[in-house]
Amino acid sequence: MTGQSSGESPIFGDDFRTIFSDLIAWRRDVRHFRTDPIPPEVIADCLALADLAPSVGNSQPWRWINVSQPDLRAKVKAAFTEANNAAAKIYDGDQAALYARLKLEGIDAAPVQFAVFCEESCPQGNGLGRQTMPEMLRYSTVCSIHTFWLAARARGIGMGWISIVDPAAITETFGVPSSWTLIGYLCVGYPAEDHIVPELERRHWQHRTPNEERFRKQAFK
Repeated sequence: MTGQSSGESPIFGDDFRTIFSDLIAWRRDVRHFRTDPIPPEVIADCLALADLAPSVGNSQPWRWINVSQPDLRAKVKAAFTEANNAAAKIYDGDQAALYARLKLEGIDAAPVQFAVFCEESCPQGNGLGRQTMPEMLRYSTVCSIHTFWLAARARGIGMGWISIVDPAAITETFGVPSSWTLIGYLCVGYPAEDHIVPELERRHWQHRTPNEERFRKQAFK
C-alpha cells in the first residue's frame, strides 16, 4: 500500500482509469469459494485500505471482527439457515423453486470471514455531520466494506456479503456492545470461478436495468 504523504498527488491516467473500470465491473458478490488459505499480510493490506474509507466527521465507526472459530461460524450458519427458510416462504411457484436453487452464502468454504459492525455512539469525530443524519455512521461503515471489497478483488480475492441473518442473533453470538449495529457478515476467499455477469443474472433472478432509470436530470418539482 502506498504510504500517505503531503506531497504531490499521483496522476491517474487513462490506463489506470481503464483498469479501475474493469475492477468495478468484475467485482462480484461471491458465494462459491476455494478453500485455499489467504496470506495474512494480504488480508492486512486490504483492511488497511478499508480503514482509509470516507467517514462522517472522520469518525471511522466501523468495527471488524475476524471470525475464525468453527463454533462461531456454525452459529452464523445456523442463523442464516433459519432466516433463509423464513425468507423462502414469501415466494411461491417458479420463483420459490428458483430461490431454493440459489446459493446465498459461502460460510462452509470461505477461509476468511468477518462480522462488521457500526459503533453508533462513536466518540471519534465529536458528532460532526450526524446530528440530523445519524445514519451517516452506518453509511460510513458501508464505505469501509466496499473499499475492502475492491481491494480484495484487485488481489484476485472474492467476497460475499451475507444479509440473510437476524442482526440480533449475530449481535448476541459475538457479545458485542449494545451500541454496535451489525452491517454485514462477509465471506472472503479465492473464487471457485470468475464471472463478469452477476450470479443473480445468470440464474435469471434479476437482471440489471439501464442506469437512465435511476438518474434524473431535474427535481420532481
